[in-house]
Amino acid sequence: MIPQALSRGALALTLMLYVAGCSTLGRLNPLGRDDGPGARASEGERVSVIAFDQTVTPAEALKGVAFEIPPPVLNPAWPQPGGRPEQPLAHVQAAPELAIAWRRRIGEGTSRGNQVTATPIIADGRVYAMDGQATVSAHDATSGAPVWRVDLTPRERRDQEAYGGGLAFADGRVYVSSGFRFVAALDAATGATVWRTPVEAPMRGAPTVAEGRVFAVSADNEVLAFDTRTGTEAWTYQALVEPARFAIASSPAVAGDTVVAPFASGELVALRAQNGNELWTDVLSRASRTNALSELRDIAGRPVIYQGDVFATSNSGVFSSTDLRTGARRWSLPVSALTTPWPAGDVVYVMSKAGELICVARDSGQVYWLTDLNAGRVRKEGGFLGFFDREVRPTWSSPLLASNRLITVSTDGVAVAADARTGAVQKTVQLGSPAFIAPVAAGGTIYVVTEEAELIALR
Repeated sequence: MIPQALSRGALALTLMLYVAGCSTLGRLNPLGRDDGPGARASEGERVSVIAFDQTVTPAEALKGVAFEIPPPVLNPAWPQPGGRPEQPLAHVQAAPELAIAWRRRIGEGTSRGNQVTATPIIADGRVYAMDGQATVSAHDATSGAPVWRVDLTPRERRDQEAYGGGLAFADGRVYVSSGFRFVAALDAATGATVWRTPVEAPMRGAPTVAEGRVFAVSADNEVLAFDTRTGTEAWTYQALVEPARFAIASSPAVAGDTVVAPFASGELVALRAQNGNELWTDVLSRASRTNALSELRDIAGRPVIYQGDVFATSNSGVFSSTDLRTGARRWSLPVSALTTPWPAGDVVYVMSKAGELICVARDSGQVYWLTDLNAGRVRKEGGFLGFFDREVRPTWSSPLLASNRLITVSTDGVAVAADARTGAVQKTVQLGSPAFIAPVAAGGTIYVVTEEAELIALR
């Protein structure tokens, strides 16, 4: 059950304001205070572009220093929300021209009560997507032609307005988590329901499938593990219940017998995949005297496991690297983000909530470069005769490393390609509608789902 301190309506409003990209952090703030990047500093006071007390700037020691990233590889599939159970596909080969090839409608878009939250997944030559409610569809990956479509909305809704959830693929099945309080498995060839298991709380994030289990995090900050064959609940783990949170959620990362789960409490918890026993806990939380939103600790982006380290971000202003085996913090930066980091070779890329694309040395946490994608994109609106205008800043998705460029999409309805070594913007493509879900890639094509529930292929 969602804590009463923040109602379902308030949660939905928070997400709609954030995803629509038509507000400052102050308008997103359910705590009612208007602090953030637009806050004015007194003389001698430094206000961070990351919206916290400290700034993130390129390290002098790294100026002119080259770094290595692996060469791009043509991947045939993208079966999990982040590509694989541990999440990253280091560097994919896709869409060198970044031109729209086709677009297809997948169902209900984002509106009052509906939210498009599911990352598309690709397997066996098909793209699987979920709309703003609980309709799952399969499309031919080459042409976008529909293959099947199934509406999983309950006949008797426990919520009048339910949203959230996502998809994952494994062993010929599409696994679904839903804000309508269920987890299900569908036959990937036909869309027929194999099993469907009700749960107590809405499922906001997508599931992760590994080693015969489906792992998902509920809106009540609980990890649930299900048997992939039968849908039987294997175990659960309850983290701290957070009374105030953003209305978005993340997916666990899995490596071997370790599940790393993110929570709205700011907790990052490693669990034993077989039984849910806790291995370690790290808290990605820091208070800020300049920003009330730091009190919302959500880890809304997926944690990423890469070469023995866990990379994760929180809204509270912590971007960290943690040792997977011991839980010891290697380094952290004061970056506020609701996105997923992308590690590759010597570096890790992250998109801040302020719209800054940042390249960080993976071993030390020092910054190579920072590109402000919102430069020239901030506008004023909502006032009267020029008075009481508010700043509108586009919100950017997690980056995708494809063919030596970082691809990200925004609530301004554009896709941008930035040079992976310098951060310089190389190309901008108009999508025609807002987007916040991170792009994915397979078979040389990049796929984007927009807020209007359009599936777009770029080649």
